[in-house]
Amino acid sequence: MTALMAEAGASNKGLAKRMRDLAAQRGIALGTTHVAVQRWRGGAGIRQPAAGILRDVLSGQLGRRVTVADLGFAQDVEAGGGADRGYPLCPRDALTALDGLAGSDPAAAAAGPAAAEDMLTDTAVLTWLLARPDGVPVDTAAVRRVGMRDVQAIRTAGEMFMKLDFLYGGGHGHRALRHYFRHEVLPLLAASHSEKVGTALYGAATEIAQLLAWTAYDSGHHNLAHRYLVSTLRLTQVTGDRMAGARILSNLSHQATFLGHHAQGLRFARAAVEGARHHATPRAMSLYTAMEARALARAGDPVGTARAMNEAERHFEKAETGDDPGWLTYFDAAELQGELAHCFRDLQQHRQAVHHAHSAVTQTNPQYARTLGFCRMVLAQSLLLHGELEAAVDTASLALDEGDSLQSARFLGYVADFQQAVRSHDGHPHAVLFHDRVQRALTPAGEED
Repeated sequence: MTALMAEAGASNKGLAKRMRDLAAQRGIALGTTHVAVQRWRGGAGIRQPAAGILRDVLSGQLGRRVTVADLGFAQDVEAGGGADRGYPLCPRDALTALDGLAGSDPAAAAAGPAAAEDMLTDTAVLTWLLARPDGVPVDTAAVRRVGMRDVQAIRTAGEMFMKLDFLYGGGHGHRALRHYFRHEVLPLLAASHSEKVGTALYGAATEIAQLLAWTAYDSGHHNLAHRYLVSTLRLTQVTGDRMAGARILSNLSHQATFLGHHAQGLRFARAAVEGARHHATPRAMSLYTAMEARALARAGDPVGTARAMNEAERHFEKAETGDDPGWLTYFDAAELQGELAHCFRDLQQHRQAVHHAHSAVTQTNPQYARTLGFCRMVLAQSLLLHGELEAAVDTASLALDEGDSLQSARFLGYVADFQQAVRSHDGHPHAVLFHDRVQRALTPAGEED
């Protein structure tokens, strides 16, 4: 703490006054004096909200993000005693939670239950639905000034990381993305900027944070991904970007449904649909309703699924009439066909599942290698359920061959599910060949007999 104060040119009295002023702006009564600052410098403990105010004051003075741990205090003070697992109260809490998650070891941060408690889930959804925009903080007393070129750099980096994610899976670039977010993106949010730049900056930062969550999810770190998404959802409230917020909710729905938490997935999806209505483009609404259909199909509700699928298709028919954000370009006709194929597969409607999965496979751009792998596996599962063992195994084998470079726990999950289904045909030559192929594909180099 002493070193950072010296770097910022802050005295005990000056720092105490800045802390009281910032707390007053936030409606917090803080009685910090120079005596308290001196005690902290001497090793005394600190509690919230003083810890967060101290962190934010020095972050603003230094023009970069400072954590409570950087100041020499216990890490649990930074996290608010586990508060990062719930819905952050303010943007600063969201940024603190995201910083802590990005700076932690994914395996350790991913520990714990994969799904949030229903009460925490409902709190996040309801708070977002009823929220008003916080407003972008402008012209703070920071040394660094951010411009649109800085924002464009973040967007360009986000596009590059997203391409890597689609091509090679979430495990490929997650570590580098964490470093980029902490050291290149977060410091800009503590710098000074105009309202126009700040709005664009928070939008770009949200995209990077969302991608961090998605790559964690794809890597199998489900608790970590959920915590990223909840904090990122809070970040969308700064500018009141309802489309971005609904996107986060649809991601939460996707994950919950994948993990078998159908009721939770349905709540997230319907919150996205209702929260973005009249704010989102037709393409975005198609995505949100497709997630609703996925959750309903996994829950075994054919009537509700049919309704949601029809809505998704109707919205998509108008997709070209909307001015879509860049992050939504991936959701094309092939992507929608893939979502519908998943629904029909889960409803055991094999003929329709084969039709839509085949359509998705033939239309998917090879740059979306992971998506293509998923669609091929759904096609293989559907063919198997339809009684076409040889075609199913051939399709799954092709998916495995083409997806050998994917670092995606989700893709491996699809393969494992298909392999389990094929076990009912054990002894059949095609089943034996596929088991051997999976064994070879999943055996690390140098470990073959």
